Amino acid sequence: MSNHPNIATIGQLKASGYQPKSIKQEIRDNLIQKIQNKQETFPGILGYEDSVIPDTERALLSRHNILFLGLRGQAKTRMARQMIDLLDEYIPVVAGSDINDDPLNPLSKYARDLIHEKGDDTPVEWIHRTQRYGEKLATPDVSVADLIGDIDPY
Repeated sequence: MSNHPNIATIGQLKASGYQPKSIKQEIRDNLIQKIQNKQETFPGILGYEDSVIPDTERALLSRHNILFLGLRGQAKTRMARQMIDLLDEYIPVVAGSDINDDPLNPLSKYARDLIHEKGDDTPVEWIHRTQRYGEKLATPDVSVADLIGDIDPY
């Protein structure tokens, strides 16, 4: 959903016809919309209009993973940061969930228990696309735990 609707519960979310999408599908759908509306997909990126940008668009449309390689100053980070704009503006999450559980496909015990207890009255919150992105400089000393977090032994 591209805007932040006045939906506050899972019941209202279901009634709205909301269907969750994968991130790759979100990006693909929003990229298609930008291309159809003749909007610039990577504004401010100069010199790659006939090479890197079309290749990146094709990769995103094909739902491929992308790895940007190159020397410093070639707009790799800038392009990655601009991909945030291809996410849906807002998505619903189970209110209070630490991992932003999808209300219709919850993963955490917290969200599953809350939905079991409250059913369609379970509250949902809406998070903006900028809250869904984190950035970590991957130097040789960075571990997987640094990127995705450690498992809490408790």
